[in-house]
Amino acid sequence: MAERVIEAGGGVRLAVGDDPGEGMPVVLLHGLTAARRYVVMGSSRLQRGGHRVVAYDARGHGASTPPEAADAYGYERLTADLACVLDACELSRVVLAGVSMGAHTCLRFALEQPERVAGLVVITPGFDPVEYARPQRLARWDALSDALRAGGIEGFAEAFGVQRIPPAWRETVGRALRQRMAVHEHLDAVADALRCVPRSAPFADLHALEQIECPAVVIGSRDEADPGHPLEIAALYAELLPAGRLVVEDEGSSPLAWQGGRVSKLIADVAEQAE
Repeated sequence: MAERVIEAGGGVRLAVGDDPGEGMPVVLLHGLTAARRYVVMGSSRLQRGGHRVVAYDARGHGASTPPEAADAYGYERLTADLACVLDACELSRVVLAGVSMGAHTCLRFALEQPERVAGLVVITPGFDPVEYARPQRLARWDALSDALRAGGIEGFAEAFGVQRIPPAWRETVGRALRQRMAVHEHLDAVADALRCVPRSAPFADLHALEQIECPAVVIGSRDEADPGHPLEIAALYAELLPAGRLVVEDEGSSPLAWQGGRVSKLIADVAEQAE
C-alpha cells in the first residue's frame, strides 16, 4: 500500500493508504474513535480482486492531524475531507464503504455529489434525526470525551461500560476497544471529535436517503452485541434507499460488521453491480 499525506486545510493533514488496482475504486471510511484499518478489519480481499482501495484516517484520528479549531469535526468538514481525498487521488467515480460516522459521511457525499458515487456500503448507521439532539444522548458522548481526556484509554473503556456488555461479547469488545484507541496519535483530538460529531447532522431528514439512487447495501448488527447502532435504524436506511438492501448476521453469530472478509465480499458485490 502506498502511503501519502493529503492536505485538507485548517491544519488537517490526512494519512491515506492507496492500494493500486484496475477495478472499480473503493474508498473506506471508518467510524468515530476508530481508524482506517477498522472498516474491513485487515482483509485484503478487495485488493486480491483487483480493486484500487483507498482508506484514510479521519481528521484527528489515527495518524491524521487535528484541525486548528477544536469543534471542526462536523459532517460538513468530514464530507469536504472525503472530497479532498477523491480529488487528490484523481478519483472521479467510486464505491464508498463507511462505518457509522463514515457511513453518514458517505451518504452525505452521495447527496452532494451523486455523479461521483457508483455504489454504497453503509455499515451500522446510527444517525436518527429524532434522537440525536436529546440531552441524555449527548451527555453520554460528553462523558466519554471527558473520560478519554482525563483517564486516557482505560478511562475511556471504563466510561464506555465494557462491564455492561453481555458476557458473550465482553472480552472481545473490551480488547477491540483498547486496540482501536491505541492507534491514535492525538487522543485529545479524538476527545474533541466525541463532543462534536454527535452534535452534527449529516442530513436533516431520513427521507433525504430516497434521493440516493445508486446500488446500496446496509450492513446492520443485532442489538445484543452492538446496541449503539440499532438494527431497526439499519433496516430503515435500507428501506428508504431506493436500491438498498439490508444484510445482517445470523442470530447468535458475531456482528457482520466485525467480519472483514464478509464485509469485503459485500463491497466487491456492490462494485461489480456498479461497473
